[in-house]
Amino acid sequence: MSEIKDITSRDKDFAAWYTDVVKKAGLVDYSSVKGSMIICPYGYAIWENMQKILDEKFKETGHENVQMPMFIPESLLNIEKEHVKGFAPEVAWVTQGGSECLEERLCVRPTSEVLFCDYYKKIIKSYRDLPKLYNQWCTIVRWEKTTRPFLRSREILWQEGHTMHATEEEAIAETLRMLHIYEDFQRNDLAIPVIVGKKTEKEKFAGAVASYSLEAMMYDGVALQNGTSHYFGDGFAASFGIQFLDKDNTLKTPYQTSWGVTTRMIGALIMVHGDDRGLVLPPNIAPTKVMIIPIGDHDKVRTVTDKITSELNTKGISYQIDDRDKTPGFKFAEAEIKGYPVRIEIGARDLESDEITVVRRDTLEKIKYPVSEVVDHLPELFENIQKNMYDKALQRRDSMIYEANTWDEFTNIAKYKPGFIKANWCGDETCENKIKDEFSMKSRCLIEDEEIHTNCVVCGKKAKYRLYFGRQY
Repeated sequence: MSEIKDITSRDKDFAAWYTDVVKKAGLVDYSSVKGSMIICPYGYAIWENMQKILDEKFKETGHENVQMPMFIPESLLNIEKEHVKGFAPEVAWVTQGGSECLEERLCVRPTSEVLFCDYYKKIIKSYRDLPKLYNQWCTIVRWEKTTRPFLRSREILWQEGHTMHATEEEAIAETLRMLHIYEDFQRNDLAIPVIVGKKTEKEKFAGAVASYSLEAMMYDGVALQNGTSHYFGDGFAASFGIQFLDKDNTLKTPYQTSWGVTTRMIGALIMVHGDDRGLVLPPNIAPTKVMIIPIGDHDKVRTVTDKITSELNTKGISYQIDDRDKTPGFKFAEAEIKGYPVRIEIGARDLESDEITVVRRDTLEKIKYPVSEVVDHLPELFENIQKNMYDKALQRRDSMIYEANTWDEFTNIAKYKPGFIKANWCGDETCENKIKDEFSMKSRCLIEDEEIHTNCVVCGKKAKYRLYFGRQY
């Protein structure tokens, strides 16, 4: 029980609460490598589930997994100048191998567009070679100044898709298709409501024609960019001299996309769903859906535990049994810290009435089921938990989205209310920068399905766009 007392209240100090949860839930540990974290088995198991679900979705849509090198020669990186400029401040360089200085510096990949382009130049010759639909699961390095587990790290586990297409229309369609695959995953598996939209020119990915993002709001009202999808046009392909012979017997330049998500999504899970007792995991993503806690050393308790585990195995429901020599109270508290969706308590007292107590982690509600029915009720219970977690997160997010039509309104909201602000914008980067400079708020994404009735919230000129603004992790 003391473990819970040691967790800082999220309403008192959200940053301290987050650190307490990731440590006490056994998700990460700090390493001797500055700026890098150790992902512990439980944290990695969550990532494995994310990988499994997304990898299946990618393969269903025709994508194949590949593995590119970790190092990029400086000359190769410099082929696409705009791309290099965007990543230069975060690049790590290798200058020596063994005892010898390298003739050319090697960049430790911050992303892999140039590596894929270098490869595509070799293998794309004809329209018959297109599309190329590749994905890579790997690590990248970005030399972040300030780090925090899962949210910002110098070494990042991620997934990056890279595709080439014969036409602009096909590439744009791919960009949006993958964006909506991410959206479906985050809403239906992570139970995280996301705002999906296009980034401004200032905030788009270096070298992209257009960038789209999934913006999630954390419990404290701060934004987390939870995934991106980019349309590159033919810029990279032209820089690398990639051409294909089309059906009309003319040489053409293909069109490119890239899209990716990272272990940052684990940070989002913690900050959207967690509470003062610890982690709360949606059943669809939880490595262990059921924690079984036998209470007392009784033959009937052991018999019923064996029966329940046999039925869980039959239904393919993941579980663990906590039969350690600890008090029930300690086990209950630890199960809550780790966020297992359901806890099953099997005690001799309940069994006298042929019942078992089931505890939902999302609401801490205790439900008694007949022994013979408990496992049959779990699939429906998981669905209810999944839906409740999404609805609860959606309600909180929507309660912290505000609208500002004047500079005074924007100022009052930005100063005193956490969350997102919807505002009209003229499209001038100067106005975008003024909001960033005065309130440390960046544009999140454009709102494309709402009419514009008023002028720019900053300068008062005619507005061209509606935007979400918010502070970010």
